[in-house]
Amino acid sequence: METLLKEYAREIGIILTDDMIEKFIIYKNTLLEWNSKMNLTAITEDTEIITKHFIDSLTIEKYIPDSARVIDVGTGAGFPGIPLKIVRNDIEVVLLDSLNKRVQFLNEIIRVCGLDNITAIHGRAEDLGRQSDFREKFDIATARAVANLATLSEFCTPFIKIGGTFICMKADAEDEIKNAENAIKKLNMKLEKKEKFKLVDTNADRTIIIYKKEKTTPKQYPRKAGTPSKTPIQ
Repeated sequence: METLLKEYAREIGIILTDDMIEKFIIYKNTLLEWNSKMNLTAITEDTEIITKHFIDSLTIEKYIPDSARVIDVGTGAGFPGIPLKIVRNDIEVVLLDSLNKRVQFLNEIIRVCGLDNITAIHGRAEDLGRQSDFREKFDIATARAVANLATLSEFCTPFIKIGGTFICMKADAEDEIKNAENAIKKLNMKLEKKEKFKLVDTNADRTIIIYKKEKTTPKQYPRKAGTPSKTPIQ
C-alpha cells in the first residue's frame, strides 16, 4: 500500500512523506473497521481505496491556495477534506455532514491521525449557510458526488468569500455544467476552469469544475432545508 500511495500521488504531482503515508494507512484501517458497523463506503479493497478515495480527493490539491480556509460540504467519510488536510498542514478544514454517526467517525479519524486545525460539524448546508459564523467565511468550498451541480452550487456558494472558489468534483459533467448555468449566474458565480482526466490507474472519468465568486450571495439563498434538492434553481 505504501508503494502504491507514493507512486500514484507522484503521478498527480504530490510527494508523500512517511508521516503522511502512515496517516493514510491509519485512515484506511479505521475506515474499514467502522465500515463493518455502519455504511461509510462501498469501496473496501485497498487499491481502490487508494485510487478512488485518497488519490481522487488529492486531485484538487493544486487548486487550493496557501493557508486557505476550506469547507467540505457533504463530506461523508471525509472525502476530499481529510486527504487534503493530511498533505496540506497549512490549510484549515471544516468537514460538514448531515449525519451525526458520520461526524463521530470523522472525529475519530481526526483523533487517531493526530490532525490539527480541522473540525467535523453536524448540520445541513442550507442551515449553516445562513449563519453568520459560516456565511462567506471560506476561501474554498468543495464537494464530491453530493448532488447535481445546480443543487450543489446552492449548498456551497453561500459559504464562499467574494473572490473565493467553488471546486466541484464530478465524473462526466458536461450536461450538469450546462443545466446549472442559470443557477451559477443567480448565485453570482462564474465558471473559471474545468479539467477532464482519467483517474490514476483506472478508466474512470473525472471532471474538476472551478467557479469563482464575483459578488455576495443573494440573501434568499440558500433556501430552506430540502428545497434545493427538490427544486434546483432554474
